[in-house]
Amino acid sequence: MFKWLGKAFSLTWKAIKGEQADIISGSLDRAILLLSVPMILEMAMESLFAITDIFFVSRIGVNAVAVVGLTESLLTIVFSIGWGLAMGATAMVARRIGEKNPEAASVIAVQAIYAGVAVAAMISVAGLFFSEKILELMGASHDVIQQGKGYTKWMLSGNVTIMLLFLINGIFRGAGDAALAMRSLWIANGINIILDPMLIFGWGPFPEMGVTGAAIATNLGRGCGVLYQLSHFFLGKGIVKIHRKHLPVRPDIIWSLLKVSAGGTGQFIIASSSWIFLMRIMSQFGSVALAGYTIAVRIIIFTILPAWGMANAAATLVGQNLGAGNPERAEKAVWRTGFVNMIFMVGVMVLFLSAASILTGIFSDDPAVKKYATDCLHIISAGYVFFSYGMILAQSFNGAGDTRTPTILNFFGFWMFQIPLAYLLALSVGMGPHGVFWAIVISESVLTLVTAYIFTRGRWKTVKV
Repeated sequence: MFKWLGKAFSLTWKAIKGEQADIISGSLDRAILLLSVPMILEMAMESLFAITDIFFVSRIGVNAVAVVGLTESLLTIVFSIGWGLAMGATAMVARRIGEKNPEAASVIAVQAIYAGVAVAAMISVAGLFFSEKILELMGASHDVIQQGKGYTKWMLSGNVTIMLLFLINGIFRGAGDAALAMRSLWIANGINIILDPMLIFGWGPFPEMGVTGAAIATNLGRGCGVLYQLSHFFLGKGIVKIHRKHLPVRPDIIWSLLKVSAGGTGQFIIASSSWIFLMRIMSQFGSVALAGYTIAVRIIIFTILPAWGMANAAATLVGQNLGAGNPERAEKAVWRTGFVNMIFMVGVMVLFLSAASILTGIFSDDPAVKKYATDCLHIISAGYVFFSYGMILAQSFNGAGDTRTPTILNFFGFWMFQIPLAYLLALSVGMGPHGVFWAIVISESVLTLVTAYIFTRGRWKTVKV
């Protein structure tokens, strides 16, 4: 037992240091761990941005918090596009690396950056000239707009830092350089944490900028993370390197990337909007039920970050092994990663079943709110065995370059099944908020079973990217 734990800690440390995983041969368990650990930490660092900003901004006042919330909802568009482009880049780069063609991977990396910058530029124009109007359309009051328009303008006009951070990390993941993606977010978060209070409250030589200072700090932090990423492309020793010969624009590759990425963007939008619809149904039962559900969802999102790290690892394993002409190893890697993820998710389920009231008590001391939040965690965790495989399988399709299949599955699973079922159980059958909770479990479980069936048919093994 102690020997096994020692080996696990040793491998974890090697993963953090950036030791390369032998993805297309050797031990799959070793490859999964070396890829998953930095990807898990990367996901944790990304979530830290929002937590840091809210922590400091909440000291200013309710209007400042409101504008951050409104702007974050607008940035969902940027996150969706950035995540979709990152998925496409991961799939295409992983395939070229598996084919032992790093030159082609470098060309894809450059074209992906061009595409990301072009999209970000259009969003920046909207942010620079229409930020006040956008906030007005979002329903913000006059006071909120006056206090927060600078924050919105900076976040939207500086969205290129978000876009490139997501996109380039997708390239790193596809190449198997997961530790570089992790470190870029360490740098970005570290600078943001230091600058946030300085620019918000005017500490030291800095002027007091209020909520606008939070946006500037975030952009500077993310910008430094992007500079670190680019330095590794041009000066580093990573797998993907960029030289002058890779810089010419290749419209054919950009078009291929956009086609592959469209599915990833669609998946993110469908999944995100489904939660909005569920929130609308929950609002029928009053603020107490809505608050309990909100708290439970925040806890769920935070606790499954490691699972998303493993799902990203599965995408890289699939892409590179398909590129190496070894689809059987790619499929074996998926099921093995799913099994490891299932063990983790069962552990989270046990935590929720035994200590949900303690976890929800951190966020609220209202007994009624805690009751709804606790019930939500108990019910939703019942489906974690299915969820654990579902997220791995979905990302495996993406890693193979087949982003169309999980997009269609998400559309029917979330919009055509989960939302109507939640409405039926909660309002028509009369189960109330618990009907929404059970609809999530049932729909996610059915979606996993359908996804697994389609995955076993193996068409994803023949997708060309």
